[in-house]
Amino acid sequence: MEQRPDTDALTRAATAGDAQAFVQLVEIQRKQLWAVCYRITGNRLDAEDALQDALVAAWRGIGSFRGDAKFSTWLYRIASNAAIAQSKKASSDEDLDGYDMSSNLDIAGQVTSSDRIHDALQLLPEAYRVTFVLRAYGDLSYQEIADHLAVPIQTVRSRLSRAKSALQESLYDLQFDERAESG
Repeated sequence: MEQRPDTDALTRAATAGDAQAFVQLVEIQRKQLWAVCYRITGNRLDAEDALQDALVAAWRGIGSFRGDAKFSTWLYRIASNAAIAQSKKASSDEDLDGYDMSSNLDIAGQVTSSDRIHDALQLLPEAYRVTFVLRAYGDLSYQEIADHLAVPIQTVRSRLSRAKSALQESLYDLQFDERAESG
């Protein structure tokens, strides 16, 4: 049976400047951080940039971590902010001679349900998408999301409900469109 690392001890060591402890903490959360960045930015290249920016920002700011929230929540906040900033930057840089390089990154995977979910997420308004991603992929509580976004918890509930409804509708539409194109 694999023993789980003591995240509290690692957090204390990291905040005291221990780079190895910081690396261990990041490795524990890496998949979830990647998912948050990817689902917010919408493509792998921007997600990689956002994740890298988030990790640099987290390391630079580790001394200011107060422990008011879990370390993972603090990291998700930094990652989601970096992903939002990357999305805004990417949308302003989007017109590269009208060619979207990200569309050719994973041609074989474009028909998978994961890609349908990705496409449906991109159709959501940013506030709904970020809220949904923090809940579904970041595994944050409603209160943690409310604190992160500086909105009332009822707004989080409302956004999640609307995001789920819009996602269901978009997924149905995307699936219907695929069937119509193949048939």
